[in-house]
Amino acid sequence: MSREILRPTCLKPGNKYCPGCMHSMSAKLIGQCLDELGITDKTIAVVAVGCSTMNLRQLDLDMVSCAHGRAPAVATGLKRTQPDTFMFVYQGDGDLASIGLAEIMCAANRGEHFTVIFANNSTYGMTGGQMAPTTLIGQKSTTSPRGRNAAVDGYPTHMCEILNTLQAPSYIVRCALNNPANIRKAKECIKKAFEYQLDGKAFSFVELLTNCPTNWGMAPLDTLKFMEENTIPAFPLGVFRDVEEGV
Repeated sequence: MSREILRPTCLKPGNKYCPGCMHSMSAKLIGQCLDELGITDKTIAVVAVGCSTMNLRQLDLDMVSCAHGRAPAVATGLKRTQPDTFMFVYQGDGDLASIGLAEIMCAANRGEHFTVIFANNSTYGMTGGQMAPTTLIGQKSTTSPRGRNAAVDGYPTHMCEILNTLQAPSYIVRCALNNPANIRKAKECIKKAFEYQLDGKAFSFVELLTNCPTNWGMAPLDTLKFMEENTIPAFPLGVFRDVEEGV
């Protein structure tokens, strides 16, 4: 059995995210999976606007930055013109589930051959903590200071469940980054999604429930407790689609 790679070769020194933000953990897990699969040198990552853009400073990879929400459309063009390249998209919830909703739906429906990592921290993190599509009912933000009200603002958007209505995707899963056990499971799911792409299977999607201490106005440890008590019950973890397992 190969030894787990603790520090990925593509991870730049230092943390480029806010203290306690688990975006940094997702970057580490992605890097570990790339190294363990031996594909770091053939990888292109696509990011759009938002906290995902910080991966330009966090990961030492070939990367493409694009307009807000358009990462799946850009990745489609890149993958189709360079089919032997390994490609993943990294997006936040405001970017993917609001501004880029059409792009993610169409890419998934076409069964594009790349992997999407979706970081869901229920807020517009980089732009000031506005209410996002995934903001929980009752959760406060700069644009919902009294808490999200379903009668006024609608309900949180569940992307795994929505994408699971489509025929083309091969793998859809929701994980969380709130404790060591869930982090280990998240890595397994990211690696499986990457392996599916290498095997030529269609679109794969990994949602990572994460936190935002800065905009939630909480200490980092308190955000992890909030995730366990509020975020995970609202966004249940699990595999929604796995073509090899018949799910």
